[in-house]
Amino acid sequence: MPSPLKALCGALIAVLLTASPAVAEQSTVDPVRIMPLGDSITQGGSIGGYRLDLGTKLRAAGRSIDFVGSLADGPSSMPDRNHEGHPGWTIAQVDANVVNWLRTYTPRTILLHIGTNDMYGSDPAGAPRRLSALVDKITAQAPSAEVFVSTIIPISFADGTVRNYNAAIVPLLRAKAAAGKRVHVVDMYPAVPVSDLPDGIHPNAAGYGKMAAVWFNALSAVPGSIGDPAPPQPGGGCTATPAVTRSWDGGFQGEVTVANPAASAISGWTVRFTLPGGHTVTQIWNGVASGSGTVTNASYNGTISPGGSTTFGFLASGSGAPAIGTATCSSP
Repeated sequence: MPSPLKALCGALIAVLLTASPAVAEQSTVDPVRIMPLGDSITQGGSIGGYRLDLGTKLRAAGRSIDFVGSLADGPSSMPDRNHEGHPGWTIAQVDANVVNWLRTYTPRTILLHIGTNDMYGSDPAGAPRRLSALVDKITAQAPSAEVFVSTIIPISFADGTVRNYNAAIVPLLRAKAAAGKRVHVVDMYPAVPVSDLPDGIHPNAAGYGKMAAVWFNALSAVPGSIGDPAPPQPGGGCTATPAVTRSWDGGFQGEVTVANPAASAISGWTVRFTLPGGHTVTQIWNGVASGSGTVTNASYNGTISPGGSTTFGFLASGSGAPAIGTATCSSP
């Protein structure tokens, strides 16, 4: 007959063994590692390119993401500035370095916009072949990564060359997807008009915002590429997603969407944001200014139902590049 002490120990071990799976299920999920990959259009200059608005959209949607890469650019207020966007680089230059980057940063998802500098190089006709080889190298090194490859945005002085390149790469990429590779075609060309390219090549803040929207929609359509959204939290809570809607010399117009991802309604909200370009807010609608960079709800839009949203807008004046920094939202 077993002793009471042995019986107690056996019961304790059994409890610990059966509890282990539950403990594992409660572990923290790591952020999804996303590598923005390309040239200066990915780097995005001092305004952070499409990465600024894309990161804001993903976080507002409850996604836990981490941009990865060896470079860091964008406004100091930008929460995540890493990327692999190399100004002036061609497809071949990215190809020569990509294996090392993939080994170093092990991205789950890759956003590739490349080929612009090849369009006015010595062999634009060979660019589709070079892109195909680059994508093959990426998928061989990181076969489980989701690789989003976009058509390139317009070049005002080389539109015919850009169109030919885009038309050639789409069937090549689709063939790779049909062969079972995790390759996704993103049609970026029609999203950015030439009017959003001040130098004929690089987007302004409005153009980058449009690129961000295309990337966000493409990512949202592929399960797992940006992880699962955070579950709704009981009680209050809100998110704030800013966007530059139009700009002009000496100022711009912006808007901030305030959303309620929680399981119950919120009553009242406060949004805080920065204007990294040094602008000053001159007018606000659908909200009330309550300090520098702070806006509270108006009397008619403070209550937001679960899953609902409201938007306030503003005008800003200044000489810097139009941009809105990270926006945060709180509710009682």
